[in-house]
Amino acid sequence: MKMEREDLIVMEIDNYLNKKSNYGEEMGKLNSSQKTLVIIGNLEREINNGGFNQFYWNSSGNYANETVESLKKIGAEKLAEIVNKANSEFPNGIVPKKREKRIKILNLIQEKSAENWNELDFKFYRPNEKTGKMEIENTSILLIEFIKANKPDFEK
Repeated sequence: MKMEREDLIVMEIDNYLNKKSNYGEEMGKLNSSQKTLVIIGNLEREINNGGFNQFYWNSSGNYANETVESLKKIGAEKLAEIVNKANSEFPNGIVPKKREKRIKILNLIQEKSAENWNELDFKFYRPNEKTGKMEIENTSILLIEFIKANKPDFEK
């Protein structure tokens, strides 16, 4: 029961910070810890809703490179590795921050990248078929710990 309540707190903070930052369009309004939470929350929403292709297609892809570092910051090393592998489909593994440029590249690499991204999508939200366990960290638990460890950053 306690975990569910804490999850709701994380969701409320994420909703508040997304509104404050104009849904990621004005990230300069957030401090470093707040950006970390928003970047990870946006990744999760996009992957769960439409996979990596959607993540890159939408404004969340503006922060694809920072997403890897944000995940490492909260201790989600396995998930950071998955996002890094997905990012590697872009030339030199660098995802353009500007959406227009990213869309042009997406149109060129989408077909070739689809198999890799689909496989990575499954690792993100489906348990391992053999073990029945998730292959990635539980970001909700890690974000709760991150918020607690950086409480002053979330009181602003």
